[in-house]
Amino acid sequence: MFDVALRIVKIYPRLESGEVLKLLALKPEAFSETKSNKIKRNINSVFSLIGLTFGAYEKESKALQVLKIIWEDIAKRPRNEIDSILRGLDDPVVDSDSSADSQRGKNSHTRHYSSQVMFIATEKGNTTFLAELIRRYPDLICKVNDNNMSIFHIAVKYRHEGIHNLLNQIGSMKDFITTRIDGDGNNMLHLAGMSTTKERLADVSGAALQMQRELLWFKEVSEAVPFYYKEQKNNKGLTPRELFSKEHEELIKEGEKWLKDTASHCMVVATLIATMVFAAAFTIPGGYNQTDGIPVFYRKPIFIAFVVSDAMSLFLSSTSILTFLSILTSRFAARDFVKTLPIKLMLGITTLFLSITAMMISFSVSFFILYNKEMKWVPILLSFTPPKSTRG
Repeated sequence: MFDVALRIVKIYPRLESGEVLKLLALKPEAFSETKSNKIKRNINSVFSLIGLTFGAYEKESKALQVLKIIWEDIAKRPRNEIDSILRGLDDPVVDSDSSADSQRGKNSHTRHYSSQVMFIATEKGNTTFLAELIRRYPDLICKVNDNNMSIFHIAVKYRHEGIHNLLNQIGSMKDFITTRIDGDGNNMLHLAGMSTTKERLADVSGAALQMQRELLWFKEVSEAVPFYYKEQKNNKGLTPRELFSKEHEELIKEGEKWLKDTASHCMVVATLIATMVFAAAFTIPGGYNQTDGIPVFYRKPIFIAFVVSDAMSLFLSSTSILTFLSILTSRFAARDFVKTLPIKLMLGITTLFLSITAMMISFSVSFFILYNKEMKWVPILLSFTPPKSTRG
């Protein structure tokens, strides 16, 4: 009910602004671009090439309007009050044993803040929210949480590309941010090497393609950090590459199994197609002339279409078989998931699809050869009628 919230904050902009910010930080979907705005933006990008525009965007989301009103009021306050609002309340201390008082010593006054608005928004991938806060208060890019991690470190850890891309817009501050080390000795590349949540991986189907995405993300972050940080070890004595290999061992195994299963199933289909079109090449429509062995319809142009489509189907299905066979015999090293294995998979699936298409063309053409003089409605009907299931 952002329309109601908008009416309220226009009247009372200071009303529990800290809590409102926290709630908005938890709702990245509320700041998403509307579908009509996306369409207009795409159309404008095309029309701009010839110097034209197509209408105007709709008003910004209600959530963003609420955020701007609240943040405009907060930004006018003293710095310590702004920091206090963004930091939120400190975590309650739970004493499990009264004797622990003697062990806490000088750390008894240490406070932890797990409800900091900036880092909640970063974990949720609320890019618009963060961009608006940083626009009015640029110092926020230097803020760190209790583990000495900036918003960009958390964005790397949770795979939020939009927030990470803001790193390229902060100029010389980028070098200061990328060299920061967290409480466990991890630099930004170590965080990219850690395994992410299942929810983030679910955006891509198939363990092999998920592994590819993880490798590409690691590579992108690697280009942003200084060279000597790529071999830096954390408190556990692991370099970023070693940490990546350790954290993704299970995903590599799942990716190997997924690729082998997919390749095996597709290879069976490709083999069946190759068998059928190979047989069709010698059992051509109309048969052969008994005197000279030449096909009866070899003079007809449509017969050439049958031969070409059948041959193409055989060639493409054979290529698909060999491609899937190369996948089954691959070594499945981690770096193979970046290009080699995905390219082979796409090539195999593409050639399989094209072989099916060529086979259907060959099938359709064969009816036009047989019924070229009379009953032409038969091949036309069969060519455009989808096959029905034979199961009861």
